[in-house]
Amino acid sequence: NAPANMEQPLLRQPVCQPVGSRRGTDRPSDDDDGQAADPKANLKRKCVDYHTPSVLHLNRRTFHPSNRPILSKMDAPAIHPHSAYIRYMGLPIEDAAGSSTCIYSTGFGAAPGPSEVYTTQVCHVTRAKNSSPVMCLGWTPGGRRLLTGNQDGEFTLWDGTHFTFELILSAHDSSFRSMTWSHNNNYLLTGDGAGNIKYWSPSIAPVSSVDAHGGNPVHALSFAPSDTKFASAGDDSAVRIWDFERRAEERVLEGHGWDVKTVAWHPRSSVVASGSKDNLTKVIPPLSFF
Repeated sequence: NAPANMEQPLLRQPVCQPVGSRRGTDRPSDDDDGQAADPKANLKRKCVDYHTPSVLHLNRRTFHPSNRPILSKMDAPAIHPHSAYIRYMGLPIEDAAGSSTCIYSTGFGAAPGPSEVYTTQVCHVTRAKNSSPVMCLGWTPGGRRLLTGNQDGEFTLWDGTHFTFELILSAHDSSFRSMTWSHNNNYLLTGDGAGNIKYWSPSIAPVSSVDAHGGNPVHALSFAPSDTKFASAGDDSAVRIWDFERRAEERVLEGHGWDVKTVAWHPRSSVVASGSKDNLTKVIPPLSFF
């Protein structure tokens, strides 16, 4: 107990200031010019963080090579359906069954479950400035941007990391119908509703244009394995084979009784498959090209 004549020490009381105040006043924090702060200044956009899965992939590929399989799936690390396990998720191609670098691949054929491989939540939805139906789309060769073609004949370029709109470019006079990249990623082919096929460079600069299918819509395009030829499918009930360098038509493959909606060139041979509204799928052998 302290003597009565001894002065008690003064206790400092905390000074509470309202949120957003400045210099202890109740006035909200404004800029020097008296304008309110921009609410979009601290806006955080969602992005895809691929650094952690990439590091995990390199680590697993080094310490868990395919020639040393895990004895059973019980020995493999499990990914539980909880947000705390997001940091353990690897690349989708790594977790796919049968992958040579898959940490879950075992000698007994064990494979991961769907919850460990496939994403089940929409990350982001955004709209372009000019709302128009999207007719076709494709990733750029580097995978950093997404390219879409709309019904107004315009290219729309999107950032594939932050999901932001970047650019609108007028490309065709009519609606987009198809687009495809060459296997060497040096050129992009697009087709529209007026039968035009256009060549584009990787920087989305126009290179050349070809009139095809007699003015009918071009629904599908597909490159040959060597990129020296490509096939196109249109509403004229035909599949056409083109020389890419000369931009000339070489062969017309007929046989469908209605509009041809899709075409695909075999990845290793000269076989072409096509599908039409006549309920038929045709596989065309190489001898039919000559």
